[in-house]
Order: sequence, then structure tokens, then C-alpha cells
Amino acid sequence: MKNMTLKNIAKACGGKLFGGREDLEIAGAVMDSREIEKDFLFFAIKGERVDGHRFIPQVLEKGAACAVCEKLPETEDAGKAVGSYILVEDVKKAMQDIAAFYRNGLEIPVIGITGSVGKTSTKECIASVLEEKYRVLKTQGNYNNEIGVPLTLLRIRGEHEAAVVEMGINHFGEMRRLSRMVAPDIVVMTNIGDCHLEALGSREGILKAKSEIFDFMKENGTVVINGDDDMLSTIKEVHKHTPVTFGKNENNTCYATDIRSKGLSGSSARIHLPSGSFQAEIPLPGEHMVYNALTAAAVGEVLGLSGEEIAAGISAVKPTEGRSNLMKCGDKVVIDDCYNANPVSMCAALDLLAQADTRKVAILGDMFELGENAEKLHGDVGRHAALLALDVVICVGEISSVMAKEAKAADTGKSKIYYFPAKEDLLRELQHIIKPEDTILVKASHGMGFAEIVENLKQA
Repeated sequence: MKNMTLKNIAKACGGKLFGGREDLEIAGAVMDSREIEKDFLFFAIKGERVDGHRFIPQVLEKGAACAVCEKLPETEDAGKAVGSYILVEDVKKAMQDIAAFYRNGLEIPVIGITGSVGKTSTKECIASVLEEKYRVLKTQGNYNNEIGVPLTLLRIRGEHEAAVVEMGINHFGEMRRLSRMVAPDIVVMTNIGDCHLEALGSREGILKAKSEIFDFMKENGTVVINGDDDMLSTIKEVHKHTPVTFGKNENNTCYATDIRSKGLSGSSARIHLPSGSFQAEIPLPGEHMVYNALTAAAVGEVLGLSGEEIAAGISAVKPTEGRSNLMKCGDKVVIDDCYNANPVSMCAALDLLAQADTRKVAILGDMFELGENAEKLHGDVGRHAALLALDVVICVGEISSVMAKEAKAADTGKSKIYYFPAKEDLLRELQHIIKPEDTILVKASHGMGFAEIVENLKQA
């Protein structure tokens, strides 16, 4: 890794190097001892259940170049350290400082993605488009926080020509710490919705917190925002540059016309860019995927891709597990969207389910971090489900009792509505509710553990 010698790493994080060669350049950096390879840097993070310091002897034996730690192994002291260590006050902060130093030396474009809903699917779509022209590094899974982002940046290698980094926050100040590391050349904002209200207070608070990214973007960087979002559309200028906007409205820089839904098979649209227009086949279902395609098209144009390349990248995008992932499970179709949930994404998922041409079953659970409006927002989702006249609506969890209550109040007699206090209660009855050839949506906040429901449906 270019310029990543032990001497430079220690200087970047304000640590003290014990042992090892100052001029040794690391080959990679991880916090999981199982991922150690020769000449890798190991971050001895203290987790809730496991302290990485316990694994320092093991990683050194496996060939690690150095361990970043808050204390030396108990059998050693500063004068007799066996192996190589960088001693710091806080390993987590040191990891962030090291990632910021490494990113500062990179010459490839880095795209930073933030927003309330759709960051991961947008990341996948942008990466798929850019891969038509560049070798791309993208965030893996949900590595979008203050630990995941630095690890993502430290995965960038000499062969990569672009990086797509997802950035998630739920408190004020987090975006500043993430943005200091990422220093994006292109900032993408998907939308401002009702999530993380518990800490951020309001949609205005969410916009303010996420806008901290602008303070750290590269000079003459580009901002790409959802021009159809009422909050983001108020951003008229960033560092004296007009943002690139995307949406269905023709006033946007990048917009779509002739949108045609193909139900659960996706959709098609004509995408218009300043350079021209082209027909796009979007293989993943839902209105939000049209927006994702527009976002990717806007970023693709900024980075010099042709309409043909952008269209090819959009058509090649693949679903990710737990996020609107359609699976054929025997004679049933399961929409696995159980990774996370908020009111906007919940209603969008219900709209997607409504497009199925079979019996429609929604299994919905609690949404977390909604603050004092949690009950109202759950009730809104329940009413939305009832108005779609789905065949079965199943609400699970403590706050979802309000969702079930409001769904029953708004129901026109077309839906069968169930309520279960806990996931385990549902699992005991699930096979009595589900019928052959059902299309089943499974969605809740990650902490509800609804992946177990998906597994149960797979095995039925």
C-alpha cells in the first residue's frame, strides 16, 4: 500500500512504534484476526464482547506486520517488545486517522453516498455502472459506520480506479468524522426521510447532520442530489457550484420519462442526461430503483461514461441480501427486505408487494430510532398497508401493535390482519397462515431478527 510504511502509519495516528522496520510497507489492514495475511496491519479493537488485544500474539505468528494497540502484551514492556506494535490511546480513532492519511494519498475518484433511505442499493447501482469502465472498490455489506468506513478505505489497492463508499450516521458529529476520512470527490445524497429521529430530532436536523459532508469534500468536487426530495431541493449551491440533480421531474439535470413498471421483474425508462438520452432496463423492482438508476447515471456522466456504458451497468445490477431481494422458495416468492426499515422504505416495500399478481402477504416488524413520533409513524405504515388492500398483513413487535390497530381501522374488509407480540409467536403460527404461491414481504429493523423468518420460509 503506497506510502503506508510503519513509520508513516505511526506518525499519522500519533502513536509510538515499538519493534519492526520503520520502512516496512503494509499489504493490508484489518480488525478481524481471522483475516490476517502476511504484512497486514492489525487493529486491536476492544469490542462489546471481544477484546482484540487477546489476538495480538496470534496475528503476529500468522505474519502480521504490526499491531495497533492501547497496551503492550502483559509479558512485554516498552523496552523488550517482541514483534511490532504501534501504541496509541484509542485504537478506533487511530484507525480513522490512518484511513484519512491513506485516502489523502489516493488519486482515484471517491464517491461518498449518504441519505436516509436507499444508500446500499444506490451504492450497488453506482458501482455496477462504473464497473463498465473502471476497476471499482465498493463498501462491503453494511460497513458504513465509524469502523466500517476506515476499513473500506484501507481495502483500496493500486489496481482500483474508483471507490464507492457508503456513509451512515445516526448522531450529530458522525458525518464530520466519516467525511474527514472519505474526503469525497463526488457526494451523493439519496433523500431525507423519517429515520434516526430519536437522535437527530427532525428532518431538518437530519439534513443538517448529513450536510456536514460538504465541509470535507474535495475542492471542485461534485454534489449529486435527489431534486425531487423537498429537503434536498433546497440545496442550491455548494462551494459556489450548482449541484447535479436527479429525479422524475424534467427540471432535474438527470431525469426519467416513459417509465414502465414490469411488476416484480423491474421496470424500464428513458433516462435523459445533458449529453443525451438512452433507454434503460432496470432489473430490480420498485420505484426507488428508478431513482437509483438515475443516481448512477448522473455519477456515470460526471466520470465520463457513455450512455451505452451507463445503460449496460444499470441492467447488470444485482440485489443484495436483506434488501428487496426476491427469492423463489418452492412455490412461493419471498421479498427479503429485513435488513433495515423506516417509514419511507417500509411504504415503498409495501408498494412493491402490491405489484405482485398472487396472494400478497406482508410480514412487518418494529422500526427503531424513530423518537417520540414512533407510534404515529408505525400507525401511518399500518394505514398504508390497509389502503393497498393486501391479502394478509402480519404485524410483529411491541410498537407494531399500533401498526396493526391502525391497519384494522383503515381496512375495507379486503385484508386479514394479524398481530403477534414477538417473532417467536409468529413462527409458531406462520405455516398455518402462508399458502402455496404466496408472495411474501418480510421487513423490519435489523434488530428484530427477521432473517430467521426468511430462513423459515425458505425451508417450508
